[in-house]
Amino acid sequence: MRTVLILVLATFGAFSLYTMWEVGYTGIWQAGMASIGAWQLLVDFVITSLILLGFLWRDATQTGRRLWPFALLTLAAGSFGPMLYLLLSPRGSSARLDREATA
Repeated sequence: MRTVLILVLATFGAFSLYTMWEVGYTGIWQAGMASIGAWQLLVDFVITSLILLGFLWRDATQTGRRLWPFALLTLAAGSFGPMLYLLLSPRGSSARLDREATA
């Protein structure tokens, strides 16, 4: 799981940097509001991010981890927050999360 997260983070991170270089941070948001189809994707992204923050909040509460840095990153940069939260989790907790996901 960690290897996949690292690959996704590196690949998506490079793509995001390229996108930011081309259109800027506000350009990404402007494109997300350019049409009704883009709005649908933007709203879906926001809903998914909020759901993920709920799961992260529950896990952070159970494990005693700080959530706020990852929550701020999620609000500002989307999936980078949850990906880093998972990557930086202690090794034993990811096994527990995998067990809970299959239960």
